Amino acid sequence: MGFLSGQFSNVVEWEEWRDDMIFWKWTNREIKKGSKLIIKPGQDAIFLYNGKIEGIFKDDGEYDIESQIIPFLSTLKGFKFGFNSGMRAEVLFINTKEFIIKWGTKAPINIPVATLPGGLPIRANGTLTMKIDDYTTLIDKIAGVKQQYTVEDVKLRITSILDQLLMKWITKEGKDMFNLQANAFDIASGIKTDLDMQLISDGITITGFQIMSFNYPEEIQKMITKNAAQSMVGDTGRYQQLSMTDAMASGKLKGGSTASDMAGMMMGMQMANQMVNQMNQNTPSSGSYMPTGTSENVPNFCPNCGQKTNGANFCANCGQKLV
Repeated sequence: MGFLSGQFSNVVEWEEWRDDMIFWKWTNREIKKGSKLIIKPGQDAIFLYNGKIEGIFKDDGEYDIESQIIPFLSTLKGFKFGFNSGMRAEVLFINTKEFIIKWGTKAPINIPVATLPGGLPIRANGTLTMKIDDYTTLIDKIAGVKQQYTVEDVKLRITSILDQLLMKWITKEGKDMFNLQANAFDIASGIKTDLDMQLISDGITITGFQIMSFNYPEEIQKMITKNAAQSMVGDTGRYQQLSMTDAMASGKLKGGSTASDMAGMMMGMQMANQMVNQMNQNTPSSGSYMPTGTSENVPNFCPNCGQKTNGANFCANCGQKLV
C-alpha cells in the first residue's frame, strides 16, 4: 500500500514561473495523499475550492498538504484522503513583488494651443510601478476566469487610457506648453491618482508614476532651444558677439575667407571703439584741467633783476626760475 500511495503523490508548485508573470493557477488536477506544496520566495499560494478562497499561505518553504495545509483551510479542514481518491482544488500563485513597467505614447498627443490651430503634438515616456494589493478582488475580476496574468496584460490596459489622462493633466491650470518638463512632477502625480482609481477595482495598486521626458516635434524643439539661449544672454548685441566668437573658435570661420576677414575687422573696430570710449571716460574734461604751475603763482616782476615776467615760469632777462 505504501508503494501505491507513493504513486499518487505529486507536487503543487508554480511550474511556469516567469519574472513578468503576475499570477499563475495550478488547476484541473487532483491533489493526492502525500502531495507537497512548494512556495518559493516572492510568492503567495492561495487555495481555492469552488472558486472561493479557502486559505492563503505566504511563508516560502515546502509543506505536506495533508498535515500542514488542509487543517488551515476554511471548509476543507476535515477532509480525509482516500486510498484512490484525492482533493479537487485550485492553487493560485501570486507574484508579490513590485513590478516596474515602461510606458510611452504610441502616437503624438495633440495638445490644444491658442497659437497653433491644429494643436501641439507631444510625445511622452516614463515608468510606473504596481503590485497586487487585494487578492479577493483580483480573483473576482480576473483570476476567476484566467489561467495566468502578465505585466503585458496590465500594460495594454494602462496604455488604452494613458493618452486621455496625459491630455487631462497637461491642459489643467494653464501650464506652459513649451516647458512641460518643469511641471512633470505635478502632471505625474495627477495621472498616478487617476490610474490607481482605474485599476484598484481589479485588486491592483499603482505605487508610483514617473514622466522621464516630453518630446516636441523637431522644429518646435529648435525654436525652444533658440529662445532659451537668447533669454540666457539677454543682450542681443552681446549674443551676436558670442555667436561670432564661437564660430571663429570652432573653425567655422577660417582665416583668409571674406567672412572671416569681415568678422575680424568688425570685432577689431568694436574693440577699438570700446577702448576709445573707456579712455574718454577716464580723461578729465578741459574745463577741469589745471597744470601744476599756474600763472596765479608767478610774480609780476623778477625778484633777481626786476624784469617784468609777463606770467612766464622763467625770467626772460636773467633766467631766474619764478615758480
